[in-house]
Amino acid sequence: MLQVTPQHRLLLAVEPIDFRSGIDGLKAACQQRLGSDPFSGTIFAFANRARTSVKLLVYDASGFWLCQKRFSSGKLAWWPSGHSKTVSLRASELHILLAQGDPMKAAIPEDWRPLKIDYAADANTVVRLS
Repeated sequence: MLQVTPQHRLLLAVEPIDFRSGIDGLKAACQQRLGSDPFSGTIFAFANRARTSVKLLVYDASGFWLCQKRFSSGKLAWWPSGHSKTVSLRASELHILLAQGDPMKAAIPEDWRPLKIDYAADANTVVRLS
């Protein structure tokens, strides 16, 4: 079972992706467009151009999970924009995003004691949300 926890690294791809892409296409996007290792255990989030659907890709040491949420109505209230390739966010922020909320407007307290996980490999492309 896929579970999103505070220990997971979460990266949102800023640019929309063609949702005809399956696992192999998204793995290639992680490597080529985002400069990240799809086998790292990072949860990668992608949106379609219309912002009506989100796909999550993660490797769990025995295979890849590919999850998609297509909204019954409406679209994402927020998705990052800018010059960086990815934006990092916390598990609580992802849950708000997937509920069509805006994690930038949510009153989520800062982590009391942030986890010390080394993500130096992708540090040049990551922008922190809060």
